[in-house]
Amino acid sequence: MKKTPTKPKSELFLLRLYVAGQTPKSVTAFANLKKICEEHLAGRYKIEVVDLLKNPKLASGDQILAIPTLVRKLPEPVRKIIGDLSNTERVLVGLNLLPRE
Repeated sequence: MKKTPTKPKSELFLLRLYVAGQTPKSVTAFANLKKICEEHLAGRYKIEVVDLLKNPKLASGDQILAIPTLVRKLPEPVRKIIGDLSNTERVLVGLNLLPRE
């Protein structure tokens, strides 16, 4: 049984991925995010990558405690997902693209 998205198709997703350099976990998180966005949000998303090694002060704005962390800025409300984003279903639920079970 395939689950269907719960959001309207026209909504723009502004996603901010916090990483610390080019660590394997950070690279994996970005690759997983890109794949999920292409499959589920094609043409409706913008990804901003924030490298906390280059800009550590930016972590306080979104209250980042662990990395990698994905922050969904839009649509509101703001949502956060911590980890390498390898669990696609968890990411879709976190982005509010799938209903919670």
